[in-house]
Amino acid sequence: MPEVGDQGRKAPHAVVIGSGFGGLAAAVRLGARGYRVTVLERLDAPGGRAYVFRQEGFTFDAGPTIVTAPFLFEELWALCGRRFADDVELRHMSPFYRIRFEDGSTFDTSDDPEAMQREVARFSPADVAGYERFLRVSEETFKIGFERLGHVPFNSWTDMAKIAPDLLRLQGHRSLYHVVSRYVKDDRLRFVLSFHPLFVGGNPFTVTAIYGLIAFLERRWGVHFAMGGTGRLVEGLVDLVRGQGSQIRYDAEVGAIRLDGRRATGVRLTSGEEIPADVVVSNADVAWTYGHLLPPEARRRWTDRRLARARYSMSLFVWYFGVGRQYPEVPHHTILVGPRYRELLADIFKHKVLASDFSLYLHRPTATDPSLAPPGCDTFYVLSPVPHLGSGVDWETRAESYRQAIAAFLDKTVLPGFEDQILTSRVMTPLDFRDRLLSVNGAAFSLEPVLWQSAWFRPHNRSEDIDGLYFVGAGTHPGAGLPGVLSSARVLDTVVPDATTVQT
Repeated sequence: MPEVGDQGRKAPHAVVIGSGFGGLAAAVRLGARGYRVTVLERLDAPGGRAYVFRQEGFTFDAGPTIVTAPFLFEELWALCGRRFADDVELRHMSPFYRIRFEDGSTFDTSDDPEAMQREVARFSPADVAGYERFLRVSEETFKIGFERLGHVPFNSWTDMAKIAPDLLRLQGHRSLYHVVSRYVKDDRLRFVLSFHPLFVGGNPFTVTAIYGLIAFLERRWGVHFAMGGTGRLVEGLVDLVRGQGSQIRYDAEVGAIRLDGRRATGVRLTSGEEIPADVVVSNADVAWTYGHLLPPEARRRWTDRRLARARYSMSLFVWYFGVGRQYPEVPHHTILVGPRYRELLADIFKHKVLASDFSLYLHRPTATDPSLAPPGCDTFYVLSPVPHLGSGVDWETRAESYRQAIAAFLDKTVLPGFEDQILTSRVMTPLDFRDRLLSVNGAAFSLEPVLWQSAWFRPHNRSEDIDGLYFVGAGTHPGAGLPGVLSSARVLDTVVPDATTVQT
């Protein structure tokens, strides 16, 4: 990317706060449009929630592990004149997930229509027709909610008014679980068709039914794993950013966004260094950005009171461990369903109590890529949704007993005897989301994606309070998850002015 334009004018400077997927994608898109870009990351390596831990020869992806919309990555590579497939190998998952219910029965999800019909019929033959009807609704919702609106900014309430008829027709005012229950009656199938919002911080019993689009999104593009781990995707994006001539700085924490009146003019690091910018893009948590990087007097919409009253997503307890043997019978992704569904999620999202039971997501990446562990070993992480820090749970004292409870559950279900084989281990609690990732309340997915915190009601990609400030990532439109945060960067192409029009 050139430092100087055709008329000898220095290219405008964009600062991106944070090097998560949203921040790196934003840097690539801004670089492709002629901006000089500086990415500032407070940690010692890129990725944000997709940070990579390496210990004792094991590689652990800290956060996201699946790719469901590969074209979003292909677009970024194409902007740099490169082919995504030349740098990253995606491996198609089959099954996508093995869902194990409390009674020991299992349901394998996939993008094979006939295989899915057989699985549904195996559980409840009477629900096959309803399942097919739900998929048709999911496809229609996908075409509107993802293809038409996923990369469109909601800058005005009129944008929301325009889609209101479609939202009502697709029952967007109802919960996903409510809509799923209209089509299938078996409780286990209701779980199979409604659990996906948990991947983006939403409660299936309260999240808008628009999130039903995920079922068709997975069928449309499949579920994939990046060989080398999710960190390989991060490395690839970093290479794109640097290849454009842009800069990524680590151990560079932003302490404030500099203002001239109500316009962002750059940032000040906690070290005291000031970096001027024509455009500031925050990939940091939206609530953190407004509440900690901007003074109260500069904020009219996102005031401290409004931020305090907002609803935040659940958090996560994640245990990473490597074992000295392999479990070939355990697939890449396993969802272990506990004895309660609605009640457990009410404890997590509404009552904010740490329940004694749980449902778990078990990730075994070495099922696909053995290079992520030493020879003859397996890499795992197990994830449990838990309340955010508004619960008052003292994770300093509760973490180990909670880990032990999870270990006992895994031992008696899918990993018998594994504890004697553990070679390395680490845990992440809501405290890590608060202290390491600067997420308000330790929420793992920023604001909870309920209807009145979605689309126009969600913090806008172009700040409502500060000119020249923009947002990408989980807390802005369209929301969390890899497709969501990559799409938030696509929105910048619409709301950030072209570099040729910015006066420096």
